[in-house]
Amino acid sequence: MSVTQTKQIKFYNPSSSASSDSDDRSDVTEPLYVDPYADLGNGNIGGGDILFCCPASPTTVPTKTALESPMRRAGRRQRTTSIGNQTTTANPSECIIRANNRTIYTAGRPPWYNCAGQQVEPFVIGICGGSASGKTTVAEKIIESLDVPWVTLLSMDCFYKILNEKQHEQALINEYNFDHPDAFDIELLIDVLTKLKEGRKVEVPVYNFVTHGRETHTKTMYGANVIIFEGILTFHSPEVLRLLDMKIFVDTDPDIRLARRLKRDISQRGRDLRGVLKQYLNMVKPSYANYIAPTMAHADIIVPRGGENKVAIHLIVQHVHTQLQLRGFKLRETLANSYKDQPMPHSLHLLDPTPQIKGLHTFIRCRNTSRDEFIFYSKRLIRLVIEYALSLFPFKMTTVETPQGVLYEGKRMASRKICGVSILRAGETMEQAVCDVCKDIRIGKILIQTNLKTGEPELYYLRLPKDIKDYKVILMDATVATGAAAMMAIRVLLDHDVPEDNIILASLLMAEIGVHSIAYAFPKVKIVTSALDPEINSKFYVIPGIGNFGDRYFGTEPSDDY
Repeated sequence: MSVTQTKQIKFYNPSSSASSDSDDRSDVTEPLYVDPYADLGNGNIGGGDILFCCPASPTTVPTKTALESPMRRAGRRQRTTSIGNQTTTANPSECIIRANNRTIYTAGRPPWYNCAGQQVEPFVIGICGGSASGKTTVAEKIIESLDVPWVTLLSMDCFYKILNEKQHEQALINEYNFDHPDAFDIELLIDVLTKLKEGRKVEVPVYNFVTHGRETHTKTMYGANVIIFEGILTFHSPEVLRLLDMKIFVDTDPDIRLARRLKRDISQRGRDLRGVLKQYLNMVKPSYANYIAPTMAHADIIVPRGGENKVAIHLIVQHVHTQLQLRGFKLRETLANSYKDQPMPHSLHLLDPTPQIKGLHTFIRCRNTSRDEFIFYSKRLIRLVIEYALSLFPFKMTTVETPQGVLYEGKRMASRKICGVSILRAGETMEQAVCDVCKDIRIGKILIQTNLKTGEPELYYLRLPKDIKDYKVILMDATVATGAAAMMAIRVLLDHDVPEDNIILASLLMAEIGVHSIAYAFPKVKIVTSALDPEINSKFYVIPGIGNFGDRYFGTEPSDDY
């Protein structure tokens, strides 16, 4: 079992796990989701390897009319995804689609932090049991029954140690004990599981059971609402036990386990009958008696018959739902009603309201301004905002010689590592300005959309430089209302180890409540905008505002309710 992140585990494919493959393109990470109905501007998201699928709410499938932009409604057609040499129609009810070793989620990740920007601890389930006891099946049944938006499934099999030459020779003749605690890299396992519980990005090894070695690539994973960790020695390490909120032991008859192991190892791992029986009698069976069965004492729940035990699965799911409800919250609604009548934070940097700035705002706020003029004046404002944002990064003194042979005491930016990250789709309109003023700047993208049912922001797609933690980041969004989407994007950057004080949020227009929300949660993040508006309405639009910036800029029909 490799690694997967999905709502409907039935679409799991071992050869292409639901976490992203790392490759030798060091500048990007794997996309999570692409919205086929969003206007993607220059079309260069993800280096040209976009895959399209039908959007779906984590709990419901919205109507196609509700999801389509007006620009697309005139020519509706059924979208397809290419899988190898086979073309398959994307099913709106599926939450995960795989093609060409890529994974795309149609169920976005809801907020994994509270209004203070702090990580909300996920619920971690540990599943233990003997080899071929049905641990993975139990995990799959739990995920199917849970019906929660974001679940991470991690297997202990990923953490087998790298074998030396002698151990590798023993493994080839079935004389290496893979069921002994020393066969696992427990230190790496604890580090990965701890980071997942903190909601951070991790790289998980991929183990090849045919070659008895780790693959050169890894799987990128993120934390989730629920994390399920399964393995034969899940309960062996005290450190791992402390990370688990629920401990399940799958108790299956030894004869059934042996029969399953024979079938699996011969058909899937290229072993012969004699070798499998030799390994089972000499290593698997003794290890179960010595190291696995005794850990049953740590279990909160013992599940006989594995995935066939529907009563046990139902009880487990009920308990997990209760725990998730206790940890739940309404982020956007809470933000909209917080921090009223507070002084503006020191982290806010507002462009001086000169007549020029007011004049530009007059053009873009007017509902009768044509699209061409809206784009023209918006670009002027965006350029000013980006230039101001750059001035807030550290500079150092430097001396240059002028053409007249005279020394000039000037300044240069202290760091040449600057990255722009746009919050799609409106934030993409600011990319050209940052590229114009920063030569060869790297650009990342994050797609955050509102769930039509819950009203909460959800993460659908991200593509960031792999070494973004070493960069100063300009996070770009055209408008900020409650700050919910910006907070999610900042949380993503922090989970990728970007220091908080290395982030500048740049926006054309912000509501006061959004500034307070972001500044309270992330006080070291600098906030730059050209104007502040006093309030938001019940639909979370900025008032007086500029309407739907993305619709006006990209030429899609504006909605009637802003």
